Amino acid sequence: MQSLFGSLKRDLPSSLVVSLVAIPLCLGIALASGAPPFSGLLAGMIGGLVVGAISGSPLGVSGPAAGLAAIVVTSVAALGSFPLFLMAVLLAGALQFLLGLAKGGAIAYFFPSSVIKGMLAGIGIFIAIAQVPHALGFTPGAQGEGGVFADLAAAAAAPHPGAVVITVCCLLVLMLWEQPFVRRNRLLAMMPGPLLAVVVGVAMGAWGGFSSFGALSAAHFVRLPDLSGSGWGSLFPRPEWGGLSDIQVWTTAITLAVVASLETLLSVEAADKLDPQRRLTPKNRELLAQGVGNMAAGFLGALPVTQVIVRSSTNIQSGGRTKLSAILHGLWILLALALFPGVLGMIPFAALAAILLQVGYKLAKPVLFAQMWKGGWMRFTPFIATVLGVVFLDLLQGVGLGMAVALFVILRNNYMVPFHLLERSVQAGTPVRIALGEETSFLNKASIQRTLDELPPGSRIVIDVSRTVALDIDIQEILDDGRMRASERGSVVEVVGQSERRRHRTAAWLSVKHLRESYRFASALPNASQA
Repeated sequence: MQSLFGSLKRDLPSSLVVSLVAIPLCLGIALASGAPPFSGLLAGMIGGLVVGAISGSPLGVSGPAAGLAAIVVTSVAALGSFPLFLMAVLLAGALQFLLGLAKGGAIAYFFPSSVIKGMLAGIGIFIAIAQVPHALGFTPGAQGEGGVFADLAAAAAAPHPGAVVITVCCLLVLMLWEQPFVRRNRLLAMMPGPLLAVVVGVAMGAWGGFSSFGALSAAHFVRLPDLSGSGWGSLFPRPEWGGLSDIQVWTTAITLAVVASLETLLSVEAADKLDPQRRLTPKNRELLAQGVGNMAAGFLGALPVTQVIVRSSTNIQSGGRTKLSAILHGLWILLALALFPGVLGMIPFAALAAILLQVGYKLAKPVLFAQMWKGGWMRFTPFIATVLGVVFLDLLQGVGLGMAVALFVILRNNYMVPFHLLERSVQAGTPVRIALGEETSFLNKASIQRTLDELPPGSRIVIDVSRTVALDIDIQEILDDGRMRASERGSVVEVVGQSERRRHRTAAWLSVKHLRESYRFASALPNASQA
């Protein structure tokens, strides 16, 4: 334990700064998720006290993530109750734990960066759209069944002047605190921008003279449950165990497990790169820790947790050195809730909406779209497909759509460029050299066949397979068939660079294949069994 407390002088102040950033974000993400505010704060506690204690990440900080807000909103609506959703969170944690045991820390490498960036950008746009009604003073209790876009239309039709003024002022504070002169000033930099925005929002909401803009009602403020006496007992809704037999609950659990694991692993990569000591986080242990945290979240009634790069980077910038900072930040959230619940209840939803609008903007910056566009259509197409899918469908379908488009691009590239045409002039009597790539599979059959068919009669074709590591049997059949068809047209197809060992192995495989086909043909003849 000495190593854990070895940097207490740095970890203690860093944990205080992280908790000051985390509290408004916990409340804001609960708001974006359509969940009780306490569930967001509880997730922050679990991210620090549970995940932080088990994790091997020296600087990573976990808690409720904006990236999961879209899943929470749609899943609670689809399942019909928050307890059923908690069951899905508990199962997602169990799946993450098993994934960690199975050494699944490399799962993020199977998703193209264009799809991952599209997922985060789509989440950012969704969060921003979902917060506009709150920014305009559309109270949560007024929401109907029309969804986010219906709420947006209703809010735009009758904005609340007081809420709009608070939102604008808080956004100006957040924008000001992003300027370089604030970061260079050590005294100003000690005050986190989101916390200052909340302070401004609380002051404006409590200011009597502010009523000339339109007084805010109780529905415009964070509503915490009764924390006095026996009130604590109602704060922890239990998961509905009957959801174990509900396929929709399992679908939600798998979605949460995959997305939460991806976001955690991406945050781990980013935090490790920012670590001044260049330490590496054990990814499989991190999945185990996140799994335990989400099982606790599902059991206690909290939002799902992941490692979050915003809090992790704040921890690093504030001088954190060990995971003690992450653990203590969870403790400070607990003490703030226990000692100052009245202050938390004075926070206007408009102030939290301003913070989440900034979060959404950072996830979906215009410069990101410009970078993806400059990267070429092969990167931009899966990216924009994922963005549109996440915004207009849901997160799982959006990622699936992006993966499908990315796979189509890969297949198209394999179809279009399976070889190099070394001589561009294709004329009768002129040798044409074609070099196959290192990996030439059945996916390349159509393009190779098309190239051979389009060559003029009387051509001499030299196919170089010396660079080919794995020559698919289907491609070998195409080349053998090409020789015969070329001779019928007065052309010559020559294959060079094929080793004797591979040639004998291919020939033997073809012989076995032909014998099998002959046997199947004979077996299919009438009275074959009596012959």
